[in-house]
Amino acid sequence: MKNRILILALSTLLLGGIAVGYVITRPGGALSGTADPSEVALRGEGRVLALFNGRLGTARRDGGDQKISAIRCDRSYAAAGTIGCLRPSEENWGQYQLVVLNGQFQETGKPLDVPGLANRLRVSNSGRMVSWTVFVSGEDYTSDVMSTRTGILDTKSGEAIPSLEVFAATINGMPHKAVDDNYWGITFAGDDNRFYVTMFAGGTRYLMEGDLAARTVRNLKSNVECPSLAPDQRRIAFKEAIDGNPKKGWRLSVLELATMKVTHLAETRSVDDQPAWLDNGTVAYNVQRSDGINETYGVPADGSGHPVKLVEGGNSPAPYGL
Repeated sequence: MKNRILILALSTLLLGGIAVGYVITRPGGALSGTADPSEVALRGEGRVLALFNGRLGTARRDGGDQKISAIRCDRSYAAAGTIGCLRPSEENWGQYQLVVLNGQFQETGKPLDVPGLANRLRVSNSGRMVSWTVFVSGEDYTSDVMSTRTGILDTKSGEAIPSLEVFAATINGMPHKAVDDNYWGITFAGDDNRFYVTMFAGGTRYLMEGDLAARTVRNLKSNVECPSLAPDQRRIAFKEAIDGNPKKGWRLSVLELATMKVTHLAETRSVDDQPAWLDNGTVAYNVQRSDGINETYGVPADGSGHPVKLVEGGNSPAPYGL
């Protein structure tokens, strides 16, 4: 067992951009939270869901009044009373499960096995659709050869799409299909059908617009990763590779969908995260401390101001109502 733990820990470190700073907990291991689930439930104004040392909890948007449960997740998100959680599988060591919980932190339905290591997770504004991204081999975003898998779960019908690679893709108006295509970082529009996602194809990272019902995706712009649609549905926050080269890091930015204009935000540190909108004016994201712990920061969405630490020791922020 010790060898298996060491192998998983080393694999996680090698994945560079996916889970450094997130705690991968041993299945079956005891974790004691600072509050029982009834105290951590999704209720109250001005609060966010977050992860604290790999445990699911909540806090005020200024980081105060932290309430932490014993529920393990390596990625989480919430909207409209639905919580998505990627946790290590208790049956298959080194793999993950997607777990859906309600606003009282109670599991709903059967966990879905998700082969790979946790990377991204999103819940649609209605709480119906849950998406996930995992790395299925030991690479990272800076590599020209990597393997990710992104899927979608409809919590209402129970239908799961294990991989977007079955969708029909169009690049610059031409049908596209290649064995090395990869998708990551879905964000849903308000109708639970349209979505945006990053697609890596032929050495280029594209922002793709998807149609869930039609099972199609088409490119909109290049060098857009980990998109996050604003509540107003008009803008996308994302990470932009500096000079188009992820090895140089990423700049947190906002894209106007109508004009394709990009605004760089006031955060100048490299941000390897799928940002979240706290409201139409504030973008939240994770920044890693020197000790490896990720913390939540916020910055104005119009490029003004400066970064402000929001949640001490917390990451994967998600405002309840968005």
